[in-house]
Amino acid sequence: MKISTITGFLESLANTSLQEAYDNAGLITGDTNWDCTGVICSLDATEEIVNEAIEKKCNLIVAHHPIIFGGLKKINGKNYVEKTVITAIKNDIAIYAIHTNLDNVIEGVNGKIAAMLGLQNLSVLSPRDNILKKLFTFVPLAQAEQVRAAVFEAGGRHIGNYSECSFNTEGAGTFKAGQGTDPFVGRVGERHFEKEVKVEVIFPGFLETKIIAAMKEAHPYEEVAYDVVNLSNAHPGIGSGIVGELPSSVDEKQFLSLVKQLFKLSVVRHTPLVNRPVKKVAICGGAGSFLISKALAAGADAYITADMKYHEFFDANGRMLITDVGHYESEQFTINLLQEVLAEKFPTFAVLKTEVETNPVRYFL
Repeated sequence: MKISTITGFLESLANTSLQEAYDNAGLITGDTNWDCTGVICSLDATEEIVNEAIEKKCNLIVAHHPIIFGGLKKINGKNYVEKTVITAIKNDIAIYAIHTNLDNVIEGVNGKIAAMLGLQNLSVLSPRDNILKKLFTFVPLAQAEQVRAAVFEAGGRHIGNYSECSFNTEGAGTFKAGQGTDPFVGRVGERHFEKEVKVEVIFPGFLETKIIAAMKEAHPYEEVAYDVVNLSNAHPGIGSGIVGELPSSVDEKQFLSLVKQLFKLSVVRHTPLVNRPVKKVAICGGAGSFLISKALAAGADAYITADMKYHEFFDANGRMLITDVGHYESEQFTINLLQEVLAEKFPTFAVLKTEVETNPVRYFL
């Protein structure tokens, strides 16, 4: 199996175009044309993880955090980033990062936490706009279904939890075939009227090339008339954070105990109790203070995140319980998520979870 097969699948789950501007998701080292000998899933891609991959004869590391965020001006081994990159390159180890793009899909990092908490009625806390596009194309009546089916298969079909979504309007199209053409209907040199269907389908912008290619392949016309327009609509399945509901309300202290147990914590940092049951819960793995106002607006009773600064705890305004569980701790289940989705897709291939804990933070108790 080529590394490109694995990275292609990962990008179908969380396309790199969905990453934040500061991020560096994608292939960091290596070549997608290499044969893959095995995969190790990790949260970080440190030198210790690279050495583990070498020992276990896995030449692909799929990590949540990129080892390189900014450009490297020198690579001489003076810090942990440079040492990791040198070791990976010398030993032909590919490192692939799937970071904020995995944060920004509802089935990603936050979806995994929500599932472990048993949250229901999930929605993205801060949906991203300007992701969606709409395709318009014009097809003879008899071939409309084959074109629709091709576009659906390529990914142009979802609106929320509904699939195979399209709008279809019947009308008449005209054209005159010129010299050297081979028209599907009509005759060269004569204006032709054809009963057609205008098919409209919404799709994520990163699928445009695939959608257009599938549409053209299925379309009977030699020259296909179509339009693609950008939409400002927010995508309901793409964006930051998640909010959902517990199966039943719990006392705040019960909730804190649940959080402590789930995230394997010795201590939980939190805002003062607000003295009301917890039912609706917002989540953002990693640093999530930027979503406090969104969690409040969504009516969350509690917000689970990490990397909160002192003054940011005041932003709860006595209206919501904020819990800071730690950065590594909030994202630790991403390793399981990556291993599970890859093992399910490639059941006969070696997909391992790292045995190295990369959390750089320690607590003296």
